[in-house]
Parts: sequence; structure tokens; C-alpha cells
Amino acid sequence: MFHTPDQNTDENLRAAILVRFAADDRTASASLRVGALNGIIHLAGTAPSPEARLAAAELAGSVSGVRGVVNRIEAPGAPRPARTINLDLQGK
Repeated sequence: MFHTPDQNTDENLRAAILVRFAADDRTASASLRVGALNGIIHLAGTAPSPEARLAAAELAGSVSGVRGVVNRIEAPGAPRPARTINLDLQGK
């Protein structure tokens, strides 16, 4: 029996998010790292502004299959510790 790869694997989610970051002017120049585990996305790195930090979380959360976003991106004026956790446990 052959196993069909799941389209929403953590690797695919991470790749889709990186593509969105590169294509968006708010996040393209930011130094961001993306990790994924069981559909939960972990964002880290630095952004030039709180707006770019928020945009990164919104872009990551908009990818189909993402169950939640842990935002640990540092940005000037962002609250310390810069951590926001948004979970969609109902599924999309």
C-alpha cells in the first residue's frame, strides 16, 4: 500500500509561509525564522516594526492547515517578552 503525502505536512507549511514572507513588502527584509510542529507555527527573529511583526503572524496564520502561531519575533516597541500564541483548535 502506498501512502499519499499529506499536503499540510509541517515541511509544506513552513515552505508556504517562507514564500509568503518573501513576497510581502512588510516581511521580505525582516530576519525571520519559521519552525513547524504538528501544524503549530513558531516564528522567531527580528522585524523592523511592530506592524511587520504582526503582519508575519497574520501571514503565517492565513496558510491553510496552520493550527496556531507562536509569535516570538522581536521588534522595536513590541512587548517583552515578545510572545503571542494564537491557536485554532477547531480546525480550518
